[in-house]
Amino acid sequence: MSPFFIKAIQLLLSLSFLIVLHELGHFIPAKLFKTRVEKFYLFFDVKFSLFKKKIGETVYGIGWLPLGGYVKIAGMIDESMDTEQMAGPPQPWEFRSKPAWQRLIIMLGGVTVNIILGFLIYMAIIFTWGTNYVGFDDMPNGFAIEDSFKKMGFKDGDRILSVNGKPLEDVTQINHYLFMRDVKDISVLHQDGSKETIQIPEDIGTTMFETGVLRPFAPIIAPVLDSIQVGSAADKSGLKKGDKILALNGQKVTYWSDFNRLKIADTTKKKLDIKYLRNNVENTIELTPDEDGVVGVYPKVDYKYQQKEYSFGESITKGFDFGYWTLHDYIAQFKYVFTKKGASQVGGFGAIAGLFPDAWNWRAFWGTTAFISIILAFMNILPIPALDGGHVMFLLYEIIAGRKPNDKFMEYAQLAGFILLIALLLFANGNDIYRAIFK
Repeated sequence: MSPFFIKAIQLLLSLSFLIVLHELGHFIPAKLFKTRVEKFYLFFDVKFSLFKKKIGETVYGIGWLPLGGYVKIAGMIDESMDTEQMAGPPQPWEFRSKPAWQRLIIMLGGVTVNIILGFLIYMAIIFTWGTNYVGFDDMPNGFAIEDSFKKMGFKDGDRILSVNGKPLEDVTQINHYLFMRDVKDISVLHQDGSKETIQIPEDIGTTMFETGVLRPFAPIIAPVLDSIQVGSAADKSGLKKGDKILALNGQKVTYWSDFNRLKIADTTKKKLDIKYLRNNVENTIELTPDEDGVVGVYPKVDYKYQQKEYSFGESITKGFDFGYWTLHDYIAQFKYVFTKKGASQVGGFGAIAGLFPDAWNWRAFWGTTAFISIILAFMNILPIPALDGGHVMFLLYEIIAGRKPNDKFMEYAQLAGFILLIALLLFANGNDIYRAIFK
């Protein structure tokens, strides 16, 4: 099966799982507070349903449009825009008849489930598979440093001693820390044996984003080919295991990170001129990467990954910590969306599918599902009408002000929010299509 279909199946399975549980987060408290739920749907049933069955007072079904799901709660202005029910007097089983605190719990239920679910999945992953990391002693050759970071005092071969005074469990996470976290200083061991603590500019994450330097620290790996992907551009060109890359498009390659950096530096070049050494003889070939920019060559990684296993109790603590920082980092990078460059990188379903691996891997599947669950929680709590966060915003106003916004205002707000969400959906998926065609 092609990687495209493997990713698509994983995306559909993951979203279905998350959507059903999210909607249960609304459904269960609604039923506990004796509020009538008229529909419970996976996907949207515009005009018709793939499946539906009425059980009690609720119609359960599967729609044909896989853009989400919903529960239709009686007496509530939601995405269904069913205003007829709002014209009559409030009924005791309707959402609008319930106390504000009950309505708030109902609306927060979906987000709460997504957050808890994401954390629980991380705990289960860590308990089942443990964690992989590269410690200080596991990378004796250190890092190759990007030029702008050399100006701060870093040098090729540097090894990370600590960040903000604390050692990193996994030193390969240094780029992530710089981009997402508040890094004030980094202590390094230079190749000559000297130690130095280097101060980091406060706006380093923004600088990295604007310049495109997202991996200033790259593990030092020799540019020697260890494997060639069968059928790839490299395979067809005649490259072989053991070949040493000397230059790419006329520029010298010292480390494998140079090859990767130069490969993506000039997106206008469709073909790559590669100079390599084989049996002490220099050769040059020209190849064209595939539509995804894949060349199909892989080096021998000469640093070691360690695996750490956790007890049940330890996995709860570690999983909670991992979930917290995943949410923290996602919120931290959200500010880049509001820049011109960030807006161009916003993705839709294609980008989400790209998070899954090409081949089926349960650990990767559940890790990606946990990440998407946390993203859904954050996105849903944004104070935008038509999202859970919009309803929460109006309910908090009601609790504080002591009165509800009028129904006509809520209808207009819901419609405006729905139009905004559709526009964002079209924009994000339009970016996916543009990238697929032109990049």
